[in-house]
Amino acid sequence: MDTFYTIFHFIIAIGVLISIHEFGHFWVARKVGVKVLKFSVGFGKTIWSYQKTKESTEYILAAIPLGGYVKMVDEREAEVKTEDLPFAFNRQSVLARSAIVAAGPVFNLLLAIILYWAVFIIGETGMRPIVGTIESGTLAADAGFIEGEEILSVNGDNAPTWSEAMSLMFSSAIQGGQEIRVTVKNLDEVEKDRYLIISDEDANRPKELYKKLGLKPWTPKLKAVIGKVIEQSPAESSGLQTSDLIISADNQPISDWMQWVEYVRSRPEVVIELKVEREGVVIPLTIMPEKIEDDTKVFGRIGASVEVPEELLNSLRVEYSLSPVNALIAAVERTWFFSATTLKMMGKMIIGEASPKNLSGPISIAKYAGQSAEMGLVHFFKFLAIVSISLGVLNLLPVPILDGGHLMFFAVEAIKGSPVSEKVQMIFQQFGILILLSLMVFAIFLDIERLFQ
Repeated sequence: MDTFYTIFHFIIAIGVLISIHEFGHFWVARKVGVKVLKFSVGFGKTIWSYQKTKESTEYILAAIPLGGYVKMVDEREAEVKTEDLPFAFNRQSVLARSAIVAAGPVFNLLLAIILYWAVFIIGETGMRPIVGTIESGTLAADAGFIEGEEILSVNGDNAPTWSEAMSLMFSSAIQGGQEIRVTVKNLDEVEKDRYLIISDEDANRPKELYKKLGLKPWTPKLKAVIGKVIEQSPAESSGLQTSDLIISADNQPISDWMQWVEYVRSRPEVVIELKVEREGVVIPLTIMPEKIEDDTKVFGRIGASVEVPEELLNSLRVEYSLSPVNALIAAVERTWFFSATTLKMMGKMIIGEASPKNLSGPISIAKYAGQSAEMGLVHFFKFLAIVSISLGVLNLLPVPILDGGHLMFFAVEAIKGSPVSEKVQMIFQQFGILILLSLMVFAIFLDIERLFQ
């Protein structure tokens, strides 16, 4: 994927999420009577600024789009003019200050609801959740899944597409559900419930869970016809073109696409002698699959996809959308569901039940931003919603320097009747900064590690 394209959509995503977060603080501060001096999206050198009068808020767009801030009149930070004292943040009630601080994360969660609402109204096109071949010894086999069954819902939540069904299953597993109820219908339109039994150990290891689950989408038998060739891939280098029919590999006949895929995957960095049919003429070609490594195995890949007949593709596609009212209800439910999932995953990582390798840093987020944007507006909205939920939940954690840390101090103040001393707050904030910097460094390290994988 083009690097500029990825960076562009990453900046758009981060800009939107930060702007909404800071606008929450800004809007509530203004509503409760606090004077706001600056509203900045980004840190560092000012690229653009606007201030109507010397006494009004200055709006700033800064060079580093990895954060933002709202600067309010506050006696703890600078000397305040006598006429501005009633509008100082530190002179407001505990309830007013708490509302201002909580507004940022809350606005992120509201943004997620709006995005999901738009997604459900616009509608989405995906692949029908039809179950493919079930391997023995997997959780799907133990649950009694049969090839050709179509998934209807997961724990009662509608699953109209394959990606939606898998998302619901994994989110349910992360939340600690020992038993996941999957409603399916068979070729005779008879509905049945299948129960996936997920252990705590499996739930905390998503990669291993996917393999152990054993659920794969149904794949029709297709001729080994090239549908798309990726630029700068082994397929392009070998001379493969769209609509080429692969006849044989190393003189072994190739009858369908999956046979060809397995042949390639088992031969990383091994030269393969091909015969392809192009416009009625048989042409010899040579190709060497690139070597791909993941955590458990090595396999080959050439960078080409299969040509799928349009009528078959249409039969596997599903389009769905909701009315505005139903979309709003579904959006609230989805935001609540993923907020709980995010919080539980964070909790499991803190107590060591889940691997911290599930963290994503800025490089991974940028990559996902580019990939989702390439897939279309609906996918980009869903990506924004998930990150917005993560940002909202993270900021509500009772960690000093985060919004949740300030809320924790306000709660103590409300109980004891006086503010927590600045010295104590400073000590806790330094501790919070250390935690956040450590997490950031670790997340970036994981990102770099993923790049080399």
